[in-house]
Amino acid sequence: MSEPAKPEVLLQRGLKLSHLRLMAALGEVGQLGLAAHRLGITQPAASRLLAEVEQITQAPMHARTGRGIALSDLGQVLARRAQRVMMEMRDAEREMAELVGGTAGEVRIGAVTAPALDLVLPALRTARLLQPKVRAEVTVAASDPLCTLLLAGQLDFVLGRIPKSAATSGLTITYLAIEPIALVVRRGHRLAARAEVSPADLLEHDWVMPAEGSPLTDAVRMRLAELNMAPPRQQLATSSFLLTLALIQQSDAIAPVARAVANQFAVGDDAPYRVLNCPLGIEVAPFGLIQRRGFTLTPAAQTLADLVMTQHRRLNL
Repeated sequence: MSEPAKPEVLLQRGLKLSHLRLMAALGEVGQLGLAAHRLGITQPAASRLLAEVEQITQAPMHARTGRGIALSDLGQVLARRAQRVMMEMRDAEREMAELVGGTAGEVRIGAVTAPALDLVLPALRTARLLQPKVRAEVTVAASDPLCTLLLAGQLDFVLGRIPKSAATSGLTITYLAIEPIALVVRRGHRLAARAEVSPADLLEHDWVMPAEGSPLTDAVRMRLAELNMAPPRQQLATSSFLLTLALIQQSDAIAPVARAVANQFAVGDDAPYRVLNCPLGIEVAPFGLIQRRGFTLTPAAQTLADLVMTQHRRLNL
């Protein structure tokens, strides 16, 4: 097998945007037919483009499998780079549209629940005054799916934690703060009126937390172990904040949630939830502002990221 051509040689040999679009699509869907459908071309046309790529690179980009084709190691390299080129093209289009439209545009933010309430919402209120033509879309979820969306170019930046998987090496993070955890129950819970709740009382009740391996669940179990406490009972595991609130409202379950979340839903005499007075010192590892490595935010997205950072500094004065 001959040595793969250098990038400038690839362009000289006729590598085109259509070739990169195909390789990017193959990297995403893994099948030639699906890639052709995504690009709006026929499968024979996609096959011709793939053959041209192999002729230009002088290297095999794929291998036949029982289910169709699989990208070779070299094909995966080109597909990954092609995806990055296509994301840059989409960002360029958005940035140009912002300039033409007079700072109009769209910003796509991902955030775990507490930063969404504490940082993103205040930033959006300010942004409505500074950038009235900019539309913001906020996705609230766990860090893992948010980082997947960020790597795919479907989010501009994320407030959360970078997962430990090798696939996230293309991300960078600016750490902001740890998340202190509060224990929340419904207003009429028998523990809610107590001036102080003992650890033994806590373990008499079911706890509602995300599944094993989530930062919150790991932090809870680690801290309880440090305090020589048994793991809590957990009949339901969910990362849905709304389902968690609904369940504790209808049962005697206890939910560990970020203090910032508790401040929104469990403060005041009329609040439907109460924070238990049992400071166990549970803290989740620091979250931060996550971006794709080497990518530049559009002006509108950068403004919102700056507003998020300003709000963080304001809260931590």
